Amino acid sequence: MDFALTEEQAAIFDMARDFGRDRIAPHAHAWEAEGTIPRELWADVAALGLGGLYVAEGYGGAGLSRLDGTLVFEALAMACPSVAAFLSIHNMCGGMIDKFGSADTKARWLPGLCAMDTVFSYALTEPGSGSDAAALRTRADRTDDGWRLNGTKAFISGGGYSDAYIVMARTGADGPKGISAVIVPDGAPGLSFGAPEDKMGWRAQPTAQVQFDDCTIPADNLLGEEGRGFAYAMAGLDGGRLNIAAAALGGAQAALNATLAYMGERRAFGQSLDQFQALQFRLAEMETALQSARVFLRQAAWKLDTGAADATRFCAMAKLHVTDRAFEVANGCLQLHGGYGYLADYGIEKIVRDLRVHQILEGTNEIMRLIVARAMLAERGN
Repeated sequence: MDFALTEEQAAIFDMARDFGRDRIAPHAHAWEAEGTIPRELWADVAALGLGGLYVAEGYGGAGLSRLDGTLVFEALAMACPSVAAFLSIHNMCGGMIDKFGSADTKARWLPGLCAMDTVFSYALTEPGSGSDAAALRTRADRTDDGWRLNGTKAFISGGGYSDAYIVMARTGADGPKGISAVIVPDGAPGLSFGAPEDKMGWRAQPTAQVQFDDCTIPADNLLGEEGRGFAYAMAGLDGGRLNIAAAALGGAQAALNATLAYMGERRAFGQSLDQFQALQFRLAEMETALQSARVFLRQAAWKLDTGAADATRFCAMAKLHVTDRAFEVANGCLQLHGGYGYLADYGIEKIVRDLRVHQILEGTNEIMRLIVARAMLAERGN
């Protein structure tokens, strides 16, 4: 079993890391204070081929694997987890359109998505159906001209900022088989947004409710087959969970790197902090946690790439394990910084705030445990 990255994969990681260091990290605090990511950044991101990671090259995409994608988001998150995670959502949408869209749908939407002229968001969660996503109430009813949507989506990254939204809406009866996926462009009649949410972390990316009041879209804005939207959403989340885990890993790695440097400079009781054995033990534990999480994440990505029967379970386990370990490491790094860790100037408190939500979104870690346990019980019954 070979755990080494290929030359090409190492180059992908280095490219994303260097871009994040040069174009994102110097502005991360300012963008957080402003509550938005400058649109001009996305043109530079797209120029590197990062706007359509999972999209076929014929539509302008990079045609990369899910494992390759985790390298990109881990590397970018070392500069800012919030920016990296926002890009991961856009790419999740691109992967869904590439995998499930008709030839016409792909031709209409993917070139702009890959160039990031059209920034995409993903709209599944609702005020009354978070973890119970199959209970969503937003409806899309057929009309003579297409579809008419009514309902509200909550906690939508890019709400009011993005150019298009993949929306899960009920087109049939209750339950998952009554849900379809539709593409709603910004400016569609009846589309509006709530006020920007005031969040603990991920403050650089705008988040708001997305509201549909007799919102009309053309008939061919249906993504894939009617009634298959929930299956598409769950398939998209397998990859999305890997990316969110990767972004958590990158943020935690940045925190650990900063802590190593700080402990070599900060002195107490006549020696630098890195000379105290008890603190060395803490560093070793955090390094072990991140390295083991990294191997687990890449194994799960490999399973998704190869179509393994247990890929969904491993994506859930990876999301659970990596995001928990990453937050623990980042929080431990703040502790090792002492009072300085609580100051914005050192950057650790921002990482802690950003990484906390990774344990909640793309399915809470409690739901990840449920997915894993149910898979185990199903296997026992075979």
